[in-house]
Amino acid sequence: MTGSIDVDVIVAGGGPVGLAAAIEARMAGLTVAVVDPRPSGTDKACGEGLMPGAVPRLVRLGVDPVGMPLRGVSYRSGDRHADHYFAAGEGRGVRRTALHAALHDRADALDVRFVTERVTRIEQDDTSVRAAGLTASWLLGCDGLHSSVRREIGVEAPGPLRNRRFGMRQHFRVEPWTDLIEVHWAPGVEAYVTPVAPDTVGVALLGPQGLDFARHIGAIPALAFLADAQPASALRGAGALRQRSTSRRVGRVLLVGDASGYVDAITGEGLRLGFAQSEAVVAAVAADRPESYEREWSRITRDFRLLTSGLVALASTPLRRGIVPVAQAAPRLYGAVVERLAR
Repeated sequence: MTGSIDVDVIVAGGGPVGLAAAIEARMAGLTVAVVDPRPSGTDKACGEGLMPGAVPRLVRLGVDPVGMPLRGVSYRSGDRHADHYFAAGEGRGVRRTALHAALHDRADALDVRFVTERVTRIEQDDTSVRAAGLTASWLLGCDGLHSSVRREIGVEAPGPLRNRRFGMRQHFRVEPWTDLIEVHWAPGVEAYVTPVAPDTVGVALLGPQGLDFARHIGAIPALAFLADAQPASALRGAGALRQRSTSRRVGRVLLVGDASGYVDAITGEGLRLGFAQSEAVVAAVAADRPESYEREWSRITRDFRLLTSGLVALASTPLRRGIVPVAQAAPRLYGAVVERLAR
């Protein structure tokens, strides 16, 4: 492969994690091009609750998006509930479009180059990598759950065919009634309520393929009133959520965020983990030690993988109905798990 280096880093994927990685790279003194075929600010289904550990990471990047304070997590089932208030500061409910705009503005201010293109074919040698008509020293695959970069470099591992979980999300024009992330445990599904503006809440539903959003939300007594509320966004879906990769690096291509592997949205950690991985991967390539990223990725995601896998497995058994009663009866254990995932 011949040709001069156009930029130090190509970032494939212009979502929040890709933009965070681009900002990290510019802060490290590297030149960056973000490659994404979608218009800037395209909305996608996500829970939109930033855990307390994500907020200072954004501030460190020079980004402080407008949103609603989140003081903790509430597990709810019927008339039972278990509330835990974050010990390490507030989280924040932020519309994905608002978060994306804040990150994009910061990246633009740092002279990140934006290319409206799709990364499909990737070529690399010992010193450079080429994709989307650009040549760079490194390529970061930040292109989400269904990553084309992960497939292109040959590290996609088959996911489970049974018990696959999917997500749906819609916003409603109602005044938030809580400053907690509410998780309503219903038969076969969980509904996540996140305040994102003074007049708007987001509701995300997780469960099997073929979810009937309106029917499931209507069957949860505490949320049934939303059937008469004004929608504030289109209904959007995502999944299958479980994605696996056999490695996070092949040569000069490294995977970040959901593209690197994902368990489930059940604990709401996706963005916190993606921002932490962005910092780690840029530190690795800036030091020309890409092999160190695999170890850092394992360290960053260890608790998430173990606790989330366990909770998803439990949620797919008859023991599911006992999750809220156990959390209510053992608040210190419940709180310890929440804090471990929120930091």
